[in-house]
Amino acid sequence: MFRDQPKCTSCHKEIERNDIVYVKMRYPDRRGMTEIKAYLNNEGEFICEECFDIS
Repeated sequence: MFRDQPKCTSCHKEIERNDIVYVKMRYPDRRGMTEIKAYLNNEGEFICEECFDIS
């Protein structure tokens, strides 16, 4: 789905399948979001579980 593997914005570690991540993003103003992965990749910042626990 992703062309480039998503990365943590803090440590730049690649996010692997089934990793627990946190996403910082604005609540969407549109309705009917169907392409969730694409929307998260375009609008969100991924934070891995280790970096989230530190902050």
